[in-house]
Amino acid sequence: MLKRKDYKFWFAIGSQDLYGEEALRKVAEHGRIMVDGLNKSGVLPFEVVLMPTLIDNVSIRKTFNDANADEECAGVITWMHTFSPAKSWILGLQEFRKPLLHLHTQFNMEIPYDSIDMDFMNLNQSAHGDREYGHIVSRMGIERNIIVGYWDDKNVQERIASWMRTAIGVIESSHIRVLRVGDNMRNVAVTEGDKVEAQIKFGWEIDAYNITDIAEYVQDVSKGDVDTLVEEYYSKYDIILDDWNPDEFKKHVAVQAQIELGFEKFLLEKDYHAIVTNFEMLSGLQQLPGLAIQRLMDKGYGFGGEGDWKTAAMVRLMKIMTQDIKDKKGTSFMEDYTYNLVPGKEGILQAHMLEVCPSVAKGSIGLRVSPLSMGNREDPARLVFTSKEGKGVATSLIDLGNRFRLIVNEVECLAQNTPMPNLPVASAFWRPEPNLATGAEAWILAGGAHHTAFSYDLTVQQMVDWGAYMGIEVIVIDKDTNIRNLKNELRWNSIAYR
Repeated sequence: MLKRKDYKFWFAIGSQDLYGEEALRKVAEHGRIMVDGLNKSGVLPFEVVLMPTLIDNVSIRKTFNDANADEECAGVITWMHTFSPAKSWILGLQEFRKPLLHLHTQFNMEIPYDSIDMDFMNLNQSAHGDREYGHIVSRMGIERNIIVGYWDDKNVQERIASWMRTAIGVIESSHIRVLRVGDNMRNVAVTEGDKVEAQIKFGWEIDAYNITDIAEYVQDVSKGDVDTLVEEYYSKYDIILDDWNPDEFKKHVAVQAQIELGFEKFLLEKDYHAIVTNFEMLSGLQQLPGLAIQRLMDKGYGFGGEGDWKTAAMVRLMKIMTQDIKDKKGTSFMEDYTYNLVPGKEGILQAHMLEVCPSVAKGSIGLRVSPLSMGNREDPARLVFTSKEGKGVATSLIDLGNRFRLIVNEVECLAQNTPMPNLPVASAFWRPEPNLATGAEAWILAGGAHHTAFSYDLTVQQMVDWGAYMGIEVIVIDKDTNIRNLKNELRWNSIAYR
């Protein structure tokens, strides 16, 4: 389901005609060499396209508006090869509506000490031109990223690649459509929010249907299709029968196959990219969707439990941002459950009733059928596993009434070496930065939810940049966090983000 779009990024070089046509020809040639080098580097996830050299108000304005109109263009990279009078950029920048990267670089790595003269100085003056351009972007208050360094350096290229993924998240955000099956869990505060404001801020469409609407799709799935999918389950996962009769076990698994097929048909027909369910609203379903939701998440759909549409949209967004990362480790919906407070082994056990995405699994994945006290339905099938080890980011988007706040916590998933034979769900165990005590206090002070959108494959900075492009408050909890400074930041933000 998660299809990669063929996005491109435009490379716009600023100059002027003070130094004649020969200088402009050199600017264009340098730009061609640089763009070819970036595309051949193997580092960037998307193609860079060289634009004609921009030397005046008309060409700059046209380029930015053409970028707005081009559905394949996900952002513009700007660089001032020579001096480019910044007033020429005002109208184009005012009308630009996509992510902007200011690449502060130059064609040559080293000053040519033996041959440098004023012709070279006039042509290669990014240290001059980029400051003129940077001034007007700052004066206009336009959100952008700035990357400084030599264009052919791998670290610089990796930073460009990282920005590209953030830019895709910005562009794709406006295409996210969330299917609410029923409503939010009754009396829960943090899963609520202003859906109209979310559409204004993020572009998300959040629509509600009765559970019976989607249950009809489930009931219409043919037995042949169910049997085929069940066989796929049995070939792909380790079957853990526990004390179940094999035939009875398979019947419970078949119910989840029917739910998966019915839900996916509904999502595809109505073009939704994320889904929420609620165990309080299950009319027409035999089981709470467990295995079915895990499989849908693994295909790229977002999910949030108990009607949590904000987390569902964020899971979808983060899956889009990571979709073609080589050797990626996974992205999932998560929930804080219980602590380990043993000194030196502190951490949080992450899980949910059923729905953790198998993309984060370490090793083999088991298929179990176990009782579930919530939902008043028959025992549901689910995938069970423990998560990979490594660093990741846990995010929580909350609605504070007058604004949205994105909380981003750097975490480290640790090995789960002690068996938990009586816990029939997928789980992760992580230690939040800077430590459990400070991380948990900071999270609670910031108003973070118990649900998170988690990924091994994104960085804190990428999520911070996404929030900045969206114009929302972002609170980071990492190794540098201390509570006194965080309290001050929250106070200042309450004024800045009114």
